[in-house]
Amino acid sequence: MVDLDKVSRIHFIGIGGVGMRAIANIFIDKGYSVSGSDAKESAATARLREKGARVHIGHSADNLKDAEAVVISSAIRRTNEELTAARERRIPVIHRSDALVHIMGWGKAIAVAGAHGKTTTSSMLGQVFLESGTDPTLVIGGEVDYLHSNSVLGKGEYVIAEADESDGSFLKEHPYIAVITNIDADHMDYYGTLANVIHAFKEFINRLDPVEGLAVLCADDDRVRALLPEVDRLYVTYGIEAEADYRAGNIGYEEGKLVFDVFYHEQLLGPLALNVPGNHNILNALATVAAARSCGIGFDEIAGALSHFHGAKRRFQTKGHVRDIWVVDDYAHHPTEINATLSAARSMGTHRVVCLFQPHRYTRTQLLADEFSRAFVCADKLILTDIYGAGEEPIPGVDGAFLTEKVKAATGQDVAYVATKDGLLNYLRENARPRDLILTMGAGDIYKVGEAFVAAEGSER
Repeated sequence: MVDLDKVSRIHFIGIGGVGMRAIANIFIDKGYSVSGSDAKESAATARLREKGARVHIGHSADNLKDAEAVVISSAIRRTNEELTAARERRIPVIHRSDALVHIMGWGKAIAVAGAHGKTTTSSMLGQVFLESGTDPTLVIGGEVDYLHSNSVLGKGEYVIAEADESDGSFLKEHPYIAVITNIDADHMDYYGTLANVIHAFKEFINRLDPVEGLAVLCADDDRVRALLPEVDRLYVTYGIEAEADYRAGNIGYEEGKLVFDVFYHEQLLGPLALNVPGNHNILNALATVAAARSCGIGFDEIAGALSHFHGAKRRFQTKGHVRDIWVVDDYAHHPTEINATLSAARSMGTHRVVCLFQPHRYTRTQLLADEFSRAFVCADKLILTDIYGAGEEPIPGVDGAFLTEKVKAATGQDVAYVATKDGLLNYLRENARPRDLILTMGAGDIYKVGEAFVAAEGSER
């Protein structure tokens, strides 16, 4: 494989993707000549141009020009014109994960893995390490408000990165600290069985240095907890319900903030206040406390930084307030995430929780249909729309109407099916009422409906 320290011109196929642009940004900041291509223009491609990248819209062999290395992700098909040309010209082609491993080699890497909570936990860690003055390098899977981006090149010794388990590529990493938030039956198109998923996370822990490495593990997650007797590396645990090294207690809401005390081995470290709701965010914060303290950052510094944290983009992100209606967007697209997010919304007060959900991928919807059917019980009103395919071919009979019937049969709850975004917008304008919390949810483009509703009704903010 090419040594990226010995090249100066790198081309990214699919540079506008959230994971690819994070890597591209780092290499731009490092002084590399960066070019790339994407299928369509976006705010991300525009920002990359502003930073100095040569970005082409559409794929063509001519886009490669004088590239010395080409970076791809698992989303790039083998028939891609630029990928074919790179191979014909014998230009080294590396996976995004290999480029990330190269970046992680610049310092002590803190890798955050898990089916859910990776982006928020990575973002919390980034906020803590930045405010502590350690000047970390950050590579995060979603945009965060304090960066206005999802990556930054720092001058300090730590590299905080979101580890991608979706295609097994996180097993290339050798982190200094490995955080595992949870293990779930996701990305089954790659793993095939849940046993294979669990085995991959076990191997990820074993990638830690046997002397200096540390695993930070969520004891509240049954599958993570079941791994503990087999872990051969130093580890600490965190949780709310389970016995753990780091534990949260005295949980409540005060003036709109989620507040709780943090204990380490039953000794009170102090209180924490978060601007993001839900027990899942308590767990994300506990993981952050455990990892940051192991790097020498004091609890008071951690608590202060987390009190300033307002979430990552598309993670319970407020889109606006109109007619006393609160419009929020969230990236949740797996049944476990959906249940956690809706539970958090329910815990926040007397709002009627109105959920608009766009399923993501036909294969996931088909495989997890039974789990999806029971994931929305905390919603007072549920509106389902058609599936965001994310490049997949449709599966006959698997669509929004199919999932609607599954939910009705499983729970009997109040659910409607509206196929289009225009239809969803009209539905909201006709049916939303004061004190509603409208939650658009999914990994596709459902957020556009909430934005359109706020724009149409006239935002109060």
